[in-house]
Amino acid sequence: MFEDIVSTLREEFSGALDVEQLTRVLVRLVVAGVLGGILGYEREFHGKDAGLRTHILVSMGAALFVLAPDQLGMHIADMSRVIQGIVTGIGFLGAGAILKHNDRREIEGLTTAAAVWTTAAIGIACGLGALFLAIASSLVALLVLAALPRAVRPKRDDKAS
Repeated sequence: MFEDIVSTLREEFSGALDVEQLTRVLVRLVVAGVLGGILGYEREFHGKDAGLRTHILVSMGAALFVLAPDQLGMHIADMSRVIQGIVTGIGFLGAGAILKHNDRREIEGLTTAAAVWTTAAIGIACGLGALFLAIASSLVALLVLAALPRAVRPKRDDKAS
């Protein structure tokens, strides 16, 4: 009986014993977490509800959703359905960040929702091993989040009632 347990454990963790595979998985998950964290820190720095932890988990979760089937040998054509599910699910998560204020006729949270959506895409890229694409996308997203608000000042009509 003990030998059966040990044998089963060896089979279940056989991939973890392969140093190359273990390194690949850890690098992809860590890079996804770091990149998500960078975008999340920017959102949290500006006092948004979806901040550091949310973005890290979204990015790592998206990476894991594509890493697991990839590790099991799923074909890229089948992987497209996994990615479609991630995009749909993140859309619902992002919708939770959007608030409409009827009294002020303002919508709040669109940028944070878009950042969560982008973070999921970055996580997918990490999970698929497209690390350069993920890093480049993160830098562009950070530029959009951090630099564009300074470059584009919204018109404010302070005299309006």
